[in-house]
Amino acid sequence: MTLLKNILIIDDEPDIRGLLSMTLERMGYSTSCAENLSHAQDLLAESAYDLCLTDLRLPDGSGIDIVRKIQQYDNPIPVIVITAHGSMDIAIEAMKYGAFDFINKPVDLKNLRALINNALSSTDNIPTQSSISDLVGESSAALALKDNIAKVSRSQAPVFIHGESGSGKELVARAIHKASSRNSDSFIAVNCGAIPRELMESEFFGHTKGSFTGAHQDKQGLFQSAEGGTLFLDEVADLPMEMQVKLLRAIQEKSIRPVGSQKETTINVRILSATHKNLFDEIKENRFRNDLYYRINVIEISVPSLRERQTDIPLLTTTLLKKIADKNNEASSKITQNALNTLQDYSFPGNVRELENILERASALCSDNTIHTDDLQLNRNISENINNSSYNDSHRLSAENQNIPADRNSINIYQKNNNENELTYNANNESLDNYLDKIEKNIILSYLEKQRWNRTSTAKTLGITFRSLRYRMKKLGIDDD
Repeated sequence: MTLLKNILIIDDEPDIRGLLSMTLERMGYSTSCAENLSHAQDLLAESAYDLCLTDLRLPDGSGIDIVRKIQQYDNPIPVIVITAHGSMDIAIEAMKYGAFDFINKPVDLKNLRALINNALSSTDNIPTQSSISDLVGESSAALALKDNIAKVSRSQAPVFIHGESGSGKELVARAIHKASSRNSDSFIAVNCGAIPRELMESEFFGHTKGSFTGAHQDKQGLFQSAEGGTLFLDEVADLPMEMQVKLLRAIQEKSIRPVGSQKETTINVRILSATHKNLFDEIKENRFRNDLYYRINVIEISVPSLRERQTDIPLLTTTLLKKIADKNNEASSKITQNALNTLQDYSFPGNVRELENILERASALCSDNTIHTDDLQLNRNISENINNSSYNDSHRLSAENQNIPADRNSINIYQKNNNENELTYNANNESLDNYLDKIEKNIILSYLEKQRWNRTSTAKTLGITFRSLRYRMKKLGIDDD
């Protein structure tokens, strides 16, 4: 015989307690009710519960006190907090202390049922190392990251993933989803910097037929596509201000309004976000909203750079070589010990993405399917690309085809002089991506001026397509008016 799940309801309003109790019993659960903090603590001491629903404002305390108490248990149960309008900051604080999620008053019973099912599933779906097996590494930094992923996967709180470019932020987001109770639903990843500004609202929230020219039918947005699952906002710092306002409201109200619709649609989506930029700097420069930062950064996970887990390089190398071989449908390349030692001595400013690019190139260039030190070509570096007199117009400046100097201290001396501007890379002050963007921007501006801002001629001179030039100008913030 299956035992009924036992749920504790804490609210000082008898009508709310009665409504919640009746709803849960119709769902097949057993309930106990408390009208204040003191009574709730007595019930918790007397009986075991599988879930707790608590109002944030109680006559003799706060629902946060219950959240804190339950988090001290060896096996803490999920806590859902019920918040009134205007209490969002307290709800966010409760989630920082470990609350599973929150729901607004007046309580939408459909949303409540979905939230309860998610919460109870989270207790049945205990994360294991196998659920985050895509994260390769046994170093202390890698194991700490896996442990953090296992912890945050039990919650529904928004997670902000911070790390250097190429360190594997999307991989971490996928691992959180895979280890959570939402793993049977969709994981939707979107690069916020890749969506044209004029299409952004439609892409995120959908639109109705006839809402604008070209809207020939209703379209689901990213939030609807991720319903029940996880939405990963990569490079969230690239969102324009007007979209940040709309995203903030969607997170707070748990509802969206498609373009052209007069009706709001409730959503059940967990938000994960990431960027390689420093959001505090973005806030200072008024490019990112302070209130949105605190909504998406309820829990923060820092992804270690490859420099912080160099002992993982041999295992990562083996894994990546197999991945490359599988993609090309060929036997996996071998690597000599000397080549492996060289990789372990390298600083990897581009992190795991750079390691994969180096290995993919080495696999293609090596003889007898064995990678030697020379095949790694680590001597090719940014200074050669910038200062070489044979530098030509068709060269591509992208992070994916650059190799960074092995000597970390020597990075700081590479310079690019361009008449009025001097760009010096300092690894302590900015990311490699930002530095490369500045170089690319200088080059494009220089040739645009030479061609009197004729974009067609400029694209031809640079050896790229007009579409590629237009994309790069937009990405780099070059105003072509």
